[in-house]
Amino acid sequence: MKRSATAALLVTASLIAGCSGPGGGGTAGGASTTLNIATMTLPQSLDPKDANGSALPFFQAVYDTLIKREPDGTYSPMLATEWKYDDGLTELSLTLRGDVKFDDGTPFDAEAVKANLERFRKGGGAQAKTLNDVKSIEVADPTHVTLVLSKPNPAMLYYLSDAAGLMANPKDFAQDDTLKTRPGGTGPYELDQGRTVIGTKWVFTRTARYWGARLPYDTIAISYFDNETAIVNGIKTGQLDAALIQDADQQISVESDPKVKTVKQEFDFQGVFLFDRAGAVTPELRDPRVRQALNYAIDRRTMLAKIRQGRGAVTSQVFGPATAAYKPELDTYYGFDQAKARALLKEAGHESGFTLKLPRIPAIVSDALAASLQSDLGAVGVKLVWDDLDPGSAVQRIFRDRAYSAMVMNMGQSSADWVAVGEVVLPGAFNMFGYTDDTVKKLLPRIQGSAAQDAKADLQALNEHLVADGWFMPFYRMTYLHVSDGSVTIKPQDGMAVPAIYNYAPAQ
Repeated sequence: MKRSATAALLVTASLIAGCSGPGGGGTAGGASTTLNIATMTLPQSLDPKDANGSALPFFQAVYDTLIKREPDGTYSPMLATEWKYDDGLTELSLTLRGDVKFDDGTPFDAEAVKANLERFRKGGGAQAKTLNDVKSIEVADPTHVTLVLSKPNPAMLYYLSDAAGLMANPKDFAQDDTLKTRPGGTGPYELDQGRTVIGTKWVFTRTARYWGARLPYDTIAISYFDNETAIVNGIKTGQLDAALIQDADQQISVESDPKVKTVKQEFDFQGVFLFDRAGAVTPELRDPRVRQALNYAIDRRTMLAKIRQGRGAVTSQVFGPATAAYKPELDTYYGFDQAKARALLKEAGHESGFTLKLPRIPAIVSDALAASLQSDLGAVGVKLVWDDLDPGSAVQRIFRDRAYSAMVMNMGQSSADWVAVGEVVLPGAFNMFGYTDDTVKKLLPRIQGSAAQDAKADLQALNEHLVADGWFMPFYRMTYLHVSDGSVTIKPQDGMAVPAIYNYAPAQ
């Protein structure tokens, strides 16, 4: 159920009032105490098995990962000090720190790693699939553990630096609900139960027992907002220290304040995911010429200019610039050519067009975007019908009922190629019909069984095929703004739309 505008305003007012005053993030040369972060992401819980996407900072405050992913995507030690694959890339051996304890004094060791990974894999969370290739976990001694894989997985180090690598105290596993609101880990902070209001504001205070480097803030407060206007106002007045701004108009607004500091990042792309390439729901999509026609029909440059105020870059590929698969020329593979679109539809036997029904979630598909797609596709004979969904029913209708052949989505472009493959090529939530073809079947095993530096040619061949065969309809990569009130410096994080908690520091 949607909250009323009045209720939303009351929540916003209470959040702003609960933040520290101007300069809460500290000033240059002074000791900072509290970092106030705004978010539009609600964590499902604080149990690591539920960790996902932009909610990760909530978890990083109280849990460490086995491996740390630096802002540039490189890996460095965290709870694991060393890691090594065998020659067949199916055994990943980790050496663990021997001096780390959970917040109740329980030692962190290899048995804890095994318990966490097995629980995560079976936990049913959004990221549980990332450990599908883990066949067994073998403990050699308290500081050595090996992940035995059923087949090579080039993204495993990435996953162990992400949700799957978060380590909770196994003592809390007996009561399954404990970690949802009372997290217990080895991280630099602990949840302040007295100052936290679940669903509104989470307050994390520094723990004196932390084994690692001291982060610059004594307290981190993460407050939830349901609109970016309130966030921008909070940044401008200094009530908030840091936030991510996605909406182009709000970006323009926040940039008008000379006190506000901004850092740009292109991470998400927006486009239509054509799930139904076998034509189970919409038979016309079975033909690659139809999917190609849809791509030629849309005017990406005009969409970017009008909907995103030019803030981004048009693209026809789902792999981002930081990946080995990326080829710059594929960004403009599909030019705006409605005559070609009509010709392809005619060749495919659909000269009179067809109807395409897509779900519409207003938070993703604005009025302007909905109208633009309807107009462009309608011009080549494809009648686009929007089915408005509320967020509460969207997951059921789209991903469980599989009621639609495609949908407009925002998707992050990770720098880890196999992460992208796992998200959008392999069977799963975003390839819900499990579609594949002979080219993909040929390339994936070669990519999967090769060292990263040896897989580039095959990754680029895969990317070229996905584009040419019309697996997707990307529009553009979107420029996001990391903003601060001037008291904080922010480093964007590889693989995440939001920074890791380690990426904030007082401005100098």
